[in-house]
Amino acid sequence: MTPVPPPEAPSRADVALTRPHHGSDSQHRSAFPAIASYAFLSDCESNCLISPSGAVEWMCVPRPDSPSVFASILDRAAGSFRVGPHGIRVPTARRYLPGTLVLETTWQTPTGWLMVRDAMVMGPWHNTTERSATHRRTPTDDDAEHILLRTITCVSGTVDLQVECEPALDYGRGHTEWEYTGADYHAVRTVPQEEGDLSLTLTSSLRLGVDGRAASARTRMSNGDKAFVALSWSPLPAPRTWEQAADMSWRTQEYWREWITLGVFPDHPWRTYLQRSALTLKGLTYAPTGALLAAATTSLPETPGGERNWDYRYAWIRDSTFALWGLYTLGLDREANDFFAFIHDVCRGNKDLQIMYGVGGEDRLDESELGHLSGYEGAQPVRVGNAAYDQQQHDVWGAVLDSVYLHAKSREQLPESLWPVLKLQVEAAIKHWHEPDRGIWEVRGDPQHFTSSKLMCWVALDRGARLARMHDEHDFAEQWAKLAAEIHADICRNGVDSRGVFVQRYGSDALDASLLLVPLLRFLPPDDPRVRATVLAIADELTVDGLVLRYRVEETDDGLEGEEGAFTICSFWLVSALVEIGEVERGRALCERLLSFASTLNLYAEEIDTRTGRHLGNFPQAFTHLALINAVMHVIRAEERVGHDGIHFEPPNRGG
Repeated sequence: MTPVPPPEAPSRADVALTRPHHGSDSQHRSAFPAIASYAFLSDCESNCLISPSGAVEWMCVPRPDSPSVFASILDRAAGSFRVGPHGIRVPTARRYLPGTLVLETTWQTPTGWLMVRDAMVMGPWHNTTERSATHRRTPTDDDAEHILLRTITCVSGTVDLQVECEPALDYGRGHTEWEYTGADYHAVRTVPQEEGDLSLTLTSSLRLGVDGRAASARTRMSNGDKAFVALSWSPLPAPRTWEQAADMSWRTQEYWREWITLGVFPDHPWRTYLQRSALTLKGLTYAPTGALLAAATTSLPETPGGERNWDYRYAWIRDSTFALWGLYTLGLDREANDFFAFIHDVCRGNKDLQIMYGVGGEDRLDESELGHLSGYEGAQPVRVGNAAYDQQQHDVWGAVLDSVYLHAKSREQLPESLWPVLKLQVEAAIKHWHEPDRGIWEVRGDPQHFTSSKLMCWVALDRGARLARMHDEHDFAEQWAKLAAEIHADICRNGVDSRGVFVQRYGSDALDASLLLVPLLRFLPPDDPRVRATVLAIADELTVDGLVLRYRVEETDDGLEGEEGAFTICSFWLVSALVEIGEVERGRALCERLLSFASTLNLYAEEIDTRTGRHLGNFPQAFTHLALINAVMHVIRAEERVGHDGIHFEPPNRGG
């Protein structure tokens, strides 16, 4: 039996369709799909991005920060894995199956209709003595199947199916060679070049052919025909029959639906945005340690063609703790236990808390550049690692203390194992709060006395005092509350300009969107004139076409050249802050506008181009999705308070 020949090479004109009013298709064509057009899949250990053509264009295994297997999102020659109809690149419809991270893509061809469902396989839920439903496994289990499963159905007529799997290991630098694992041509695996190298296995109900680094299949499917292709990277068996593949797909759907059902969502038209954001945040977690990724990708540009390209496949303590705010708001608080275990582990031995870590807790993330990759639409450099890991950023202590306080308050107790770790964070804030740092935005210019950094140090002392009282450490509580008052007074004295507006840094009149956190963190009550002045100044003066900038690049020494788009998290923060100061209608209008910028799959990157509406930066972005949750819930709660119908939700109370 002779293997079938490989299909034709995929077209380079893989242009995604996105909503025209965003300007990303009608005004912009490229060999690269629009960032917003990608779908995101995860098994909470690895993840991938799939373009509208049905091609996996970004995937790193076995960890999300491992070298890539497919990276054509950063260079069209850096590997992809396409399943779809031959000669048809643009789908008729794409959606997530409701309540899941299972993608369904449907194509219409001149002769028929084809449907592909993609999933990263999840195991079944297990009952435990601690709770009725938990994660599919604990960090010590080894039962993860590690399979990207692609099931295919011809739903009408006849369709010529094309499968093309072309890994380009190690960001396109590695050599890939396939070998058959049996005599039936239905399974192939990559040949490791050195001991310890990753081995991939491709299993299918179709006969596979190999040619160089490509494994492929072509067949004509008729109405009712079904097939599957499974890419795996673990010793556990991949499916060998359609029935096995269908069962894996079904239990993956059930896993996600069981998880999302744990949440409490309002009966509101915006419910779907909340659920998709929650699922995305869960998909960005790393189950073995409890870490949470800032985003799934590296080096998707903040400025088209520019140098603001960073690796976000790591766990920022700030991003992770803020993400817990969003999950708490929806009643999804179980992830906090895992994350606080991660915090405990990285601080073992009284180590100082860094701003970020590898997902396994690694404390060195050396940054380098991959000069052989062209970059997304030519944006260079492509970076791996992140040199910001050793920056001084003083907001990290407050972020941790606020999340632990929220967690402990909901349970009316503080986990005993966390107290020594929290005490260290408060002591670090006491030691450093009066020093300059790099700030929440990780500027690569000179350190400054950033007001938001002082604000977060106040949070560390304020929440630390509350936690100390909860832990019956009343001496510490009194001492830390006194220091919190000292920091509070210093901020009000030095961080406010002559207009009564909180400013980016001491001695400057520059605005900064991070000061929208002043009311959200309960630093001052929302009816304080300085709060109102700050929120309205940012809304009126730090926006472009209504979208919020982090800061004006011409006013801030961030060590980089070029412009950047509007940071979507800041715009969602503005929604929450406007609602806080009573500008509910203005907040709602902005929220509606921001939701209109969601991708067709309700995902967000880091930024929105203020000229075209294109999504910019790494994708999907945890920071954006957590801010969306909080903004949407702020609006819904405000509507309920003025008599709108709906379920009543209480906001997380950080103030007492």
